[in-house]
Amino acid sequence: MMSLRLERASVARCLAGAALLWGLAGAAVAHAANVLQSLSASSQGGQVTVDMSFAQPLSAPPTGFTIDRPASVVLDFPGVSSEVAMNALSAPQGNLRSAQVVQAQGRSRVVLNLRSSTTYKTIVQGRRLMVVMAAPRTQLANSSASAMPVSEPVHFAKSRTSQQLQLSSVDFHRGSDGTGRIVVGLPSNQVGVDISQQGQNIVVDFLNTRLPEVLRRRMDVQDFATPVKSVTTFQMGDNVRMIVQPSGAYQQSAYQADNQFVLEVHPVTPKPNQLVAGNGPGYHGQKLSLDFQNIDVRSLLQVFADFTGLNVVVSDSVQGNLTLRLKDVPWDQALHIILQAKGLGERKDGNVLWIAPRQEIIAREKSELEAAKSVQSLEPLKTETFQLNYQKAAAVVALLTGATSGVQQGAAGTAPVPYPVLSNASTQSNTSRILSPRGTVIADPRTNQIFVTDVPSKLVQIASFIHKIDKPVRQVLIEARVVEATDQFGRELGARLGYWNNNAPGTGLSNPGVGVGGNYLGVAQSTGQTLGTGATITDTQFVNLPASTIANTVLAGANPGTLAISLFNAGANRFINLELSALEADGKGKVISAPRVITADMQEAHIEQGTEIPYQQATSSGATAVSFAKAVLSLDVTPQITPDGNIIMNVAVHKDSVGQNTNNGPAINTNTVTTQVQVQNGGTVVLGGIYTSQESQQTDKVPLLGDIPVLGYLFKTNSRSMQKDELMVFLTPRIVTSADLTH
Repeated sequence: MMSLRLERASVARCLAGAALLWGLAGAAVAHAANVLQSLSASSQGGQVTVDMSFAQPLSAPPTGFTIDRPASVVLDFPGVSSEVAMNALSAPQGNLRSAQVVQAQGRSRVVLNLRSSTTYKTIVQGRRLMVVMAAPRTQLANSSASAMPVSEPVHFAKSRTSQQLQLSSVDFHRGSDGTGRIVVGLPSNQVGVDISQQGQNIVVDFLNTRLPEVLRRRMDVQDFATPVKSVTTFQMGDNVRMIVQPSGAYQQSAYQADNQFVLEVHPVTPKPNQLVAGNGPGYHGQKLSLDFQNIDVRSLLQVFADFTGLNVVVSDSVQGNLTLRLKDVPWDQALHIILQAKGLGERKDGNVLWIAPRQEIIAREKSELEAAKSVQSLEPLKTETFQLNYQKAAAVVALLTGATSGVQQGAAGTAPVPYPVLSNASTQSNTSRILSPRGTVIADPRTNQIFVTDVPSKLVQIASFIHKIDKPVRQVLIEARVVEATDQFGRELGARLGYWNNNAPGTGLSNPGVGVGGNYLGVAQSTGQTLGTGATITDTQFVNLPASTIANTVLAGANPGTLAISLFNAGANRFINLELSALEADGKGKVISAPRVITADMQEAHIEQGTEIPYQQATSSGATAVSFAKAVLSLDVTPQITPDGNIIMNVAVHKDSVGQNTNNGPAINTNTVTTQVQVQNGGTVVLGGIYTSQESQQTDKVPLLGDIPVLGYLFKTNSRSMQKDELMVFLTPRIVTSADLTH
């Protein structure tokens, strides 16, 4: 309550000061044609009537506007002087606290200070003017939280036309901040407008107007992502009614500039921690209402100076008149609308506001910049030393001069060499230079210092620049696991078959006459022949193609299973031996490598492990030389720390191995993964997709016999091998903190 009183007192002091200034123009008002002679007020049933008496009848009702904070009604009387005191009414009358009268430049202003905002109407009766103010009202509900009955219409603008006019356009626009703007083209600035609220809907009535058939429609605008869902415009008797259907929490404001009426519906976002609620996106001034017909722009700017308490300086080139109607609009938005309508610009310095045409402001700023540039060319040079902690001196010199390399280094043990000076006469085209054309810089790599000679203003910029870039670089620990998953399968089938007969004609039991074996030594022993070496031979198989292990496959080192059958008669004279063998094996292996590396932000890290294979290569002279080809597992990672704590990585993984030999040397089998991914700090990403498959079949058989249908399986061996490989990479980046480095 105390702040409200202070605010109202401040406005009163501003008005009093304005009255003193305007009093200096007393000679200018001596010739005024009409005079305000008396002012009185009365209150009945909450309604306040202010009665003013003039020397001559008024030709038209006065123009005026209302202010919400502090609540007041302001009336202007052009060509009217005043005989009443400034504080014409000090005794309160209901909602009316006091009345003040000021005059200047051939006009008088009556300010009615209220306890709360309300509506008013004026009645002209001969030489009397009565201002009737209704009982205090609450502001139109700006929130759609609850449905309300039809509110009392707010007379935004009174109708000053006797004939029915036609509206020209009804458009909808979306602001950059999500505001819905309904723009209505009026036939003139004399059209009356009433604004009311029906429950959640906003109702706007354009008095004594008609609507063309093409504009009688419903616009569905909910796809524009504003608080407005639809706008319906139709003819209703002698008036045109527009119903705006909003949704959610919103704030509304309306203004009229000449022949254009604008209704804005702003979205409202709840901010529980905000101490003072704003008045809309980008505008946070106190709300006011204005209604002027063809008012001088300079006088209108004086109204803003009185309301805001700012010191306003208006250029002499600001001229023209403006018709303006605003209802519950923040004062800074209202000022912006006025400046846009008249092509004006503003510059604020503390609590002083300078208003002038845009071209005049641009010309003045241009002259100030040219003057500063001329001063810079004559300003004495100064030298300053900068000690670098994390950056290298040569790199900073390159940044200051816009060069691609650092300072020119001298011979060992000599003084540092200054970097070439770039001046206006230089032929180098360099737009990234930070030094002025007169500036020079010298770097000392031994102490990591730079010495800059330039104008003082540039030295301040360079100091700020070095402060921003000379900071420790964050580091990233990258843990990688390279996995090569192998899935192998192999199968072999084989047989052994032998025959021995002891009852052949002309032979005894101990000397069989017929023997069929797998080799000559086995037959010799079976038939009783004596061997010179005295070796014992037990081979009696004439087909010896069992399943066996195959080197360099999944079957290597495995023992095949066997099944043996011996068929013989009762006398044990004839033997047929059959042995079937089979082997099947599965192999699933993982070759895992887990390198770890720490690197700085935006710096590439490289790690590799493997062998280099020598091979002969012809030289240009015709001789041969030994060259080396790498067959390594390598990882290249470049991390980038994002502002939200994630990590972007450029990754290149190479898994190479020795392949088959060729006439030009061994081939290199390569597996490569190259990509860019974004990972959370401490998260893991899996890269894969390199998939190879190899399948082979092999048959070993006895010629001719192995080709016999069905029985041929006893004379051959079948083997089948299948191998599948996949390369996968698991990456886990972590941002390294100072605490991590101390462990």
